[in-house]
Amino acid sequence: MSSGGARARSGPPPDPMALRRQRPGDAEWTTLPAEGRAGDPPTWPLAGQSEREVELWRALWAMPQAVMWEAMRQDLEVALYVRDLALFEQPGAPVNLGTLVRQQADALGLTIPGLRSNRWKIAQAAAEQPKRKPRVSASSRPSARDRFRVIDGDRAG
Repeated sequence: MSSGGARARSGPPPDPMALRRQRPGDAEWTTLPAEGRAGDPPTWPLAGQSEREVELWRALWAMPQAVMWEAMRQDLEVALYVRDLALFEQPGAPVNLGTLVRQQADALGLTIPGLRSNRWKIAQAAAEQPKRKPRVSASSRPSARDRFRVIDGDRAG
């Protein structure tokens, strides 16, 4: 039994907005395009492919994370995830296969913890970007005294 040492997910998750960004070993964050990866998926690298695997393969290779999988040549890892996920979806699948699928999803950046550990973030689509509120000048804001004038709801003091 081990009694110490670093764990894969020990400590707080990495934060791209942290104030101290110049720490040794602190990798840059990669922003993935919100629209995902363009083009057809790569050739299926495993023997045989079920209809469900075809669906999953196409859907996954259109995701933003696929940009990095392509750059890192992770076709095989994605295919193994697809195959294991399709098997896990079957009735009577072993519970430990679910654990493997979750670990694979994390490694591929398909989960929030996986995105963080890979130091990836997905860009906001133009329509999703938050609208900035117009600045309120100090002269147009009510003073603290004005905010506390109404006592009973209909009577000003």
